[in-house]
Amino acid sequence: MTNEESQRLISILDAIEDGIYIIDADYTLEFMNKTMVKDFGAGVGKKCYQVINNSDEICPWCRAKEVFEGETIHWEQHVPGVDKTYDLLELPLRNTDGTISKLSICRDITQRQKREEKIRASEEDYRRLFDHVGSGAYISSKKGKFLNVNQALLNMLGYKNKEEFLKIDIAKDLYLRPEDRRKFQEMIEKDGQVIDLEVDFKRKDGTPLPVLHTSHARYDLKGKVLGYEGLNVDQTQRKQMEREVKEAHDFMNNIIQSSPNAIMAADIKGNILLWNRAAEETLGYKSEDTIGRMHITSVYPEGVAKEIMKMMRSHEYGGVGKLRSYPMVYVRRDGGIVEGNLSAAIIYDARGKAVASVGIFIDLEERLEMERKLRQTQEQLLQSEKLAAMGRLTSQIAHELNNPLYGIMNTLELVKTEIPPENKRRKILDMALSETVRLSEMLRKMLSFSKPDEEEKQPTNINTILDEILLLHEKQLREHSIRISPSLAEDLDMVKASKNQLRQVFLNIISNARDAMPEGGTLSVTTRAEGDNVHVEISDTGMGIRKEDLNKIFDSFFTTKDNIKDVGLGLSVCYGFIKDHGGDIKVESEWGSGATFTIILPMFKEGAEEETS
Repeated sequence: MTNEESQRLISILDAIEDGIYIIDADYTLEFMNKTMVKDFGAGVGKKCYQVINNSDEICPWCRAKEVFEGETIHWEQHVPGVDKTYDLLELPLRNTDGTISKLSICRDITQRQKREEKIRASEEDYRRLFDHVGSGAYISSKKGKFLNVNQALLNMLGYKNKEEFLKIDIAKDLYLRPEDRRKFQEMIEKDGQVIDLEVDFKRKDGTPLPVLHTSHARYDLKGKVLGYEGLNVDQTQRKQMEREVKEAHDFMNNIIQSSPNAIMAADIKGNILLWNRAAEETLGYKSEDTIGRMHITSVYPEGVAKEIMKMMRSHEYGGVGKLRSYPMVYVRRDGGIVEGNLSAAIIYDARGKAVASVGIFIDLEERLEMERKLRQTQEQLLQSEKLAAMGRLTSQIAHELNNPLYGIMNTLELVKTEIPPENKRRKILDMALSETVRLSEMLRKMLSFSKPDEEEKQPTNINTILDEILLLHEKQLREHSIRISPSLAEDLDMVKASKNQLRQVFLNIISNARDAMPEGGTLSVTTRAEGDNVHVEISDTGMGIRKEDLNKIFDSFFTTKDNIKDVGLGLSVCYGFIKDHGGDIKVESEWGSGATFTIILPMFKEGAEEETS
């Protein structure tokens, strides 16, 4: 072989990714390609065991003797010095002088082995989970036969062995109502999954078993549904508890409704929650007109409701949280006065936080009838004077506050005409004007006697809300070394929403993102249209969310923060707001790699409500 041919052959061997080396009968390295040198270092002229195993003795796994005797061998070997496993092909190489060398081709299979080990471990983990999970796990065919089930499901349904259970017909022998099987298949064929479907199975002895059924479709490589797999959670205890709770609730409700005394309850904001029949008769308001619609102050004279709450928080009237038999005057729906004694208490939750108040009013009309007749005229005059004074005060307050507010609004409108629309200060003026208008509206609502109306949903530009929020919080985020990267889609369709609730959602998620980046980072805000929905993505480069927490972050009272003041209600409230708007919130995150929250809201389409109503 010429020198040129030898160099060409060496170049070819160096280009091969597998390690290649040649030794003579004395175990001396005659050749090593580049891959071999990369793994073990240059060693031509040295003994192979010195280079490969860093030893002065022949490697304990060496099979060179077999090769020098003319055999070709194929085997796998782990080399401790480089902590790698190789697939080895070793064969004899006859030289021109009649001597024999050993040619070895070493393919690194370390990563392949690790992957195989992980697959085996995953399969074993899955098998253990399947067998030992407390709920009834199963795998079934599309035609209605079980392929595999765990012991928990056998126990739930009263079967002694798996072989017996695998023979049953699912629609006929498992479902209490066969039509539920058809309903289940329609749902899973359409969506690919069924989550928390309440259904009744029947045990082997025919008794019903209520379960919560969650299942996913199993597909072949072409996307065809082969069958289903999932979990069944026994709901027997839950159903029993629900019945007991309902019975207890009905019993307590009967006691409350049958009481001859007026019983009323309101949340901590004063919204009426309970109003029994005696309250209807005593005060003239029907329960359907009060519960969820009226404020408790509507049945008290001006200022009395606040005074009652103040007394209940004092030690002087029966202890903190209580008010014992206090003389009280109520205003009937027809304007009449009802006198009697009020006993009341504050209701606390498990954490000791006041959540509601309840009162029992005893009408003393018969006992006070004589006194009422004597001072009827005086009370009517006094009440008229109170109402007149209250009317004058209300008018004066409205006049005194509304005039300067309108002056401020007019001034802001005038200043707007002097600043181009694209100027950043113009946006600040628009926000100031908007807040002034909102203040005027708040004043109007504060001066009314009824509960303030909840903000109605209206066509809303998502980009405008986000732009305002980012503008207002830009300085604060910059002080935390957080860079804002907005990408708001142009000509984005409106959504029908409560602006205040959307502001609260965006502010909560941005606040969480800021807390997740204590050392600074990037806050990305993106909007886009997808189908009939508007997508808002808020991403941070912070610490991220642990995998085990991802499914719990929207649960009430769940929090990953150490601050004792954080009770974990923020994201659950946000989730409720978005669901109330017909949307959804999704989160993607890896621990240490930030998080992305995606808010999905349906687009507002003119006339859509009229068509569906």
